[in-house]
Amino acid sequence: MADMKIGAYICQGCGIGDRLDTAQLANVAKREGKAAVAKEHEFLCNAEGVKMIQDDIDNDGVNHVVIAACSRRAKTDAFSFEGVTLSRANLREGVIWVRPDTDEARETTQEMGDDYVRMACAESKYMKMPAASGEQGLLRHLLVVGGGIAGMTAALEAAKTGYTVDLVEKSGKLGGVAGEMYKKYPAKAPYDVLADNTTGEMIAAVEGNSAITVHLNTTVASTDGAPGRFSVTLATESGSSNDITVGAIIQATGFHPYDIAKLPELGGGKSPDVMDQLAFEKMVKANGGAIKKADGSDARNVVFVQCAGQRSDTEGHLPYCSGHCCMTSIKQARYVKDAGGDATVIFDDLRTPGADGEDVYRGGQEAGVAFSKGTVKGVEAAGSGLKVSYNDKILADDTTIDADIVVLATGMVPASGPNPYIAQDIEAAEKDGNADLTAKLKAEQEAPVTSILNLQYRQGTDVPHLKNGFTDSHFICFPYETRRTGIYTAGPVRRPMDAHQAIEDATGAALKAIQSCENAALGRAAHPRSGDLSFPTFRVEGCTQCKRCTVECPFGAINEDEKGYPQYNEARCRRCGTCMGACPVRVISFENYSVETVGQQLKAVDMPDEFSEKPRLLVLACENDAYPALDMAGMTHQEYSAYARIIPVRCLGSVNTIWITDALNSGYDGVMLMGCQKGDNYQCHFVKGSEMAHYRMSKIDDTLTQLNLEKERVQTYEVSITDIQRIPQIINDMEKLIGEIGMSPFKF
Repeated sequence: MADMKIGAYICQGCGIGDRLDTAQLANVAKREGKAAVAKEHEFLCNAEGVKMIQDDIDNDGVNHVVIAACSRRAKTDAFSFEGVTLSRANLREGVIWVRPDTDEARETTQEMGDDYVRMACAESKYMKMPAASGEQGLLRHLLVVGGGIAGMTAALEAAKTGYTVDLVEKSGKLGGVAGEMYKKYPAKAPYDVLADNTTGEMIAAVEGNSAITVHLNTTVASTDGAPGRFSVTLATESGSSNDITVGAIIQATGFHPYDIAKLPELGGGKSPDVMDQLAFEKMVKANGGAIKKADGSDARNVVFVQCAGQRSDTEGHLPYCSGHCCMTSIKQARYVKDAGGDATVIFDDLRTPGADGEDVYRGGQEAGVAFSKGTVKGVEAAGSGLKVSYNDKILADDTTIDADIVVLATGMVPASGPNPYIAQDIEAAEKDGNADLTAKLKAEQEAPVTSILNLQYRQGTDVPHLKNGFTDSHFICFPYETRRTGIYTAGPVRRPMDAHQAIEDATGAALKAIQSCENAALGRAAHPRSGDLSFPTFRVEGCTQCKRCTVECPFGAINEDEKGYPQYNEARCRRCGTCMGACPVRVISFENYSVETVGQQLKAVDMPDEFSEKPRLLVLACENDAYPALDMAGMTHQEYSAYARIIPVRCLGSVNTIWITDALNSGYDGVMLMGCQKGDNYQCHFVKGSEMAHYRMSKIDDTLTQLNLEKERVQTYEVSITDIQRIPQIINDMEKLIGEIGMSPFKF
C-alpha cells in the first residue's frame, strides 16, 4: 500500500478569501495537519481547480484529499475523485456565513477556519479507502409475495426492466381484493364515471409474461441470506417445496377489513344486512349490479356509515384513516342509485384525496347520492329492516333513518405478519410505566399471527412494524423501505391506500428492489448512504462478546459466529455505525468512519486556556437532519457562536461515549448531540439511532459527576431539518449557559 500523502486545497471563492486568511489556512494544513501539499485556489470547484487536484493525485501521489471550501453536502460532483479518501472542511456555510463581517469578529472567525482545517486533516489521517468486497455478483431476480394488484404491478414493472420474478400467492387465484371489485374509478379523466374492473386484464398480463413465474396456493417457508443472494424456500399446500435464490424481495400482502363484529353498537355481527365495504362489493358483483338483502329481496335504501371503528380513540378501534373508504362508499352508493335505490352517506369528515377526488365527490352528488354530516349512534333491527340513529351535525339534532342495508366503512388492517420487536416494545412500555400500552402489546403478542416471510434472522421472522401494524419505515425518508435491507413493502401492508395509489406504490417498490440488487452486486450500501463501500469490521482480540452490537443493529445485519463473535452481513448493513456507538471496548470501525476519525478531529481543535474567555463547544450533528439544517442556517445567515466546532456523524446512534469523555478531558466546555426525532413518529434515518443515543447519554451523568462536572455540560437534542432558526439558538444558548456555570476545569 502506498504511503499516506495528504493534499489540502483551500478555496478562496464565495467570499472565503475575503473573510479568511487562506495563506494561514494553508500553513495550518502543512505545519499542524501534516499535509504534504497545501494549495490555495480562487475557485476550487471550477474546471481549473478540479484539474489541479486531479493532477496532484495522478502525478504527485496525493491519496488523501482535504477540501477546505464549502459544505461536504455541496459540489459533490465536482469533488469526486476515485481512489482517494476525501475530507471536507466547511469554511463557507460553517464559518463565514454564520459569522458577522466585522473587525471584532475577524479573529474568532479565523480561529474557526483554522480549526476546521486541522480537523479535516486529522480525519484524513485516520481514513482508509474502502473497496468493494466482491462477495457476490448481480442477480436480476426478484421475489414478490402477494398476488393482489400491488404484487402483480411490482412483478410486471420489474419484468419490463429485464428482471425475472417469482410471484407467490397463498390462495388459488391472483387478484386479491381488487379482483373482488364490481366497478372501479378510472385511472384517467373523466373521473366522475364508473369503469369496469380491469384486474382480469392485469392477471392475464402476469400469466402471459415469460419473465414471471406464478406460484399459487404457495407460502414462503424460509428466507435467509441477504440482498443479492436471498435463499428462499417456497412451500405448497400439497407439501412440496421449491428452493430459489433471489436478489431482493417485495412484500405486497395487502390487508383485511376490520372485524365488524367488534362494532355491535353499529349492528356488526348482529344482522346479515350490516356488512363491511368488501362484503357489499362481493354481493353486488355476484348479483350483476343488483342490490340484494341477505334474504334475497331487493334493497331500496342503503346507508353508508363512514369511519366505523376507525379514526377513533376507543380501545380496540383503529386510530387512523384508511384513506380509500370515502371514495369507496361514494362508488358503492352509485351502485345503489344505478339500481334505482336510495343511498345516504353519513360522515363526520368526507375525504376524497388525489387529483380525482373532487370529481368523484361531484359525480356522487350528480348521481343523487345524499350526503349527511353526522355521527352515528347506533344501528338496530326495525321490522323487516334496520334503523340508523345519528346526530345530524348540520341541524344539531338527533334523528333516525330507515335502511335495508347498512354498510360500515371499517378500514384496513395490514396483513403484516408478527411483529418481531413486540417483546422489546413490551419491555419498554413496562419500563415507562405505561400500563395501557403494555396490556395492548401483550394482547397483540398472544394473538396467533402466521409468519409471512419466515426470516431466518436473529431479530425475528418478519419485517418490523412501524405503527398500527404497518410495515413502513419512514414515509418521508424511506418510501417503500423496511428495516430489513433488500426487502420492500408495497400497497396497503405499508400504509392505507386505494388501488390507484397501490399501483404507484408497487412501481416504486420494484424500482427500489432493483436498485438494491444493483448496489449489492457492487458491494455498496442502500439508501440513505447509497454508494458507500465501507462496512464494519472489528478487532477480534479486543472483543468481549457482549453482543450489544448484535442487539442494537436496527437492520438485522449482525449475527454471532460459533465462538460468539459478531458476524457481519455486509449486504444487509446500512452503514449507520450504530454498532460502533454500541461497542463499549471500541473495536468496531469502518474504513472511512471510525472512533479515531471523529476522536482525532475533536482532539485537533486548538483549545484556549481558561483565562482566554473563549469556550469551546463540541457539536456532534447527524448528517441527515441536523447538519443540513446547520448548512441552511449558514445559507440564510443565521449567526451562531464562534466557539462551536461541528462534526457531522452518520447517525447519533454511532456516537460512542468515548468521544464525550475525550472531549471533556480535552477541555471542551460543553458537548451537544443533535439528532433526529425519536419515538412513534421518529424521523431517524436509521430508525433507532437517535433513541439509542438518548439512552446512552442518559447514563453519562454518572461520568460527569465523577469528573466533578455539571450535568448541563452535555446535552442531547431532537432536531428537524427544518429547524434552521432553532439550531443556532440552541448553540447560542449553550454558550450562554457556559458563561453562567464557568469554563471547564479540565482546560490545559
